[in-house]
Amino acid sequence: MNRILLFIFFLSLAMPIFGQDKPVQGNVPKNLDPKFSDSLNQGQRGSRSTSNRNVKNLDAKIEDYKIISRENDTTYLDTTLTIFKDYKFNYLRRDRFDLVPFSNIGQTHNTLSFDLRSDEMMPLFGARARHFNFMEADDINYYHVPTPLTELMYKTAFSQGQVLDAFFTVNTSKHFNFSVGYKGLRSLGKYQHILTSTGNFRFTSNYRTKNDRYRMRAHIVAQDLLNEENGGLRDEDIINFESGNPEFLDRGVFDPLFENAESVLEGTRYHLEHEYDLIKQQDSIRNNSLTIGNVISYTDKFYEYRQTAANDVFGEAFESEINERTKLEDFYAEANSSYSSKTIGELKARIGYRSFNYGYDQLVLIEGQQIDNRLKGDVVLAGGGYKNQIGKLKLKGDFGIMLSGDFSGNYLDANVSFDLNDDVAVGASLNLNSRAPNYNYLLYQSDYLNYNWQNDFENVKSKKLAFQMRSKKWIDLDVDYTSIDQYTYFTKNADGVIKPFQTPKAVNYFRIKLAREISFGKFHLMNTIRYQSVIDGEGIFNVPELISRNTFYYANHFFKNNALYLQTGINFTYFSQYNMNAYDPVLSEFYIQNETELGGFPLLDFFINIKVRQTRVFLKAEHFNSAWTGYNYYSAPNYPYRDFTVRFGLVWNFFL
Repeated sequence: MNRILLFIFFLSLAMPIFGQDKPVQGNVPKNLDPKFSDSLNQGQRGSRSTSNRNVKNLDAKIEDYKIISRENDTTYLDTTLTIFKDYKFNYLRRDRFDLVPFSNIGQTHNTLSFDLRSDEMMPLFGARARHFNFMEADDINYYHVPTPLTELMYKTAFSQGQVLDAFFTVNTSKHFNFSVGYKGLRSLGKYQHILTSTGNFRFTSNYRTKNDRYRMRAHIVAQDLLNEENGGLRDEDIINFESGNPEFLDRGVFDPLFENAESVLEGTRYHLEHEYDLIKQQDSIRNNSLTIGNVISYTDKFYEYRQTAANDVFGEAFESEINERTKLEDFYAEANSSYSSKTIGELKARIGYRSFNYGYDQLVLIEGQQIDNRLKGDVVLAGGGYKNQIGKLKLKGDFGIMLSGDFSGNYLDANVSFDLNDDVAVGASLNLNSRAPNYNYLLYQSDYLNYNWQNDFENVKSKKLAFQMRSKKWIDLDVDYTSIDQYTYFTKNADGVIKPFQTPKAVNYFRIKLAREISFGKFHLMNTIRYQSVIDGEGIFNVPELISRNTFYYANHFFKNNALYLQTGINFTYFSQYNMNAYDPVLSEFYIQNETELGGFPLLDFFINIKVRQTRVFLKAEHFNSAWTGYNYYSAPNYPYRDFTVRFGLVWNFFL
């Protein structure tokens, strides 16, 4: 199957390749401000550098370096420096306002706030704690550039390591682009046996004919994420950590729960989608178009937990040495069509087929109960969508439903937004979803006896209603209310064993988020605050009531022609105490616990960010208050947060 798919995939890439078009001389605009075109996306706020004169080829404007999402939303390369670039300068390369990282870079993150909107109808693969840096199909972008573009991102890690994300893209002609990128990490960490070593390789291509009737996009992603596991601090060592005992300030002195385990998540995906215009809108006379398309995607992934000797903390084991692998093969094929008219907007329809093969290579028999080794089958699904803009009113909707097969599911996602004026945009959305719980809730096998189960859970049903407002002058506001029926979660049973559970009670969850930047000349204060409340479901759905991030900084240009742009300031982060989810290394999942309240500690970072031409340099003293505000900071029970450290990095775009 893999060989056939590889042959089809690379055959689709066998398009004509031409030399780079010769550039023509021109001027590059100096003050480039991305237009506030998508009223429901976060704009590039904050004091920022304004020069984008980075392109050696003077014909190529920065707006010509296009980044295209899977949903065909197009943005362009932004080489400016804003405070949001500082928030995103991390291993995940996204804003971690709702996440708490573990002590070593490349480990997992604890989640402080949950966005439960979903358009999935199938169960997800387990080991969700390992998926923060796992690139899904929707995370892959495609490109169109007038000249070759390279981006290098580098950042120091924790002891004997670094992060490097290297990316290159080129248009060999106006009609064919390819890109290749690799993000690699190795970090030893400050505690014993928490080394991380990860790699994310991605290759993309997109092609369109000269008459633009046929369009193709494809990508290959290969990912290998390895983490050593140590089980966290022993309970008896908690007092040595929290008291600030000088003998234990060297974190390598601690003896963790164990030092002989590691977890690995690996995956490869081949993805191809293409479309052809049967009727093409060419001018004002012909105001409609009809397009047919096809999607083929194949994913092969596995999660493996290895331990050289079983540990009693997880209970009895079949074997003295633990070596268990959970595997998923997922194939998806879709035929779709879309009709677009200036009068009625864009209508889409699709029908798809999915086959899945999840599980293990053996049967398990425990106390006379047999645990199967496979969840294998297929489903047929259908769906559609609608999109239109009527003046300042934007409408967008999408739905999907399982028609037949081994799982049932459906979803509806509807969005409406309205531009009140040039500054204020408001929007509302509704998301309904019903799907089976993740695969590892339904079936799991392990060399540890306690980690074997097979369940026939009901579909998890969620309803989310959200409201948004975006205004550079006033405030950014996000409000949502989610209700979940048949909620599934991991927690310890009466015997202290971690198991999956499904509650018949509804969980109701409310969130509100406010964001506002206040400027005083060259000084700026960026405030982001989230309040949330679990109205029903306390004890099975735990989140902090308050999350706050406040950044006070100075920003200015220096030297001739504003050659250097500087940001420097202090970032304050805080979340209130709550029963923080605990981490289980065997499952690589977080589970609910109600014995230990954590949080309530301040995090202060001092930073200096510099932009010179197309290079952004980031220097940060992280958690510099750790020695004088108390050693009570944790990422999860028994897993301390990071101590004070100084880290350096840069992002460099260069053009040929």
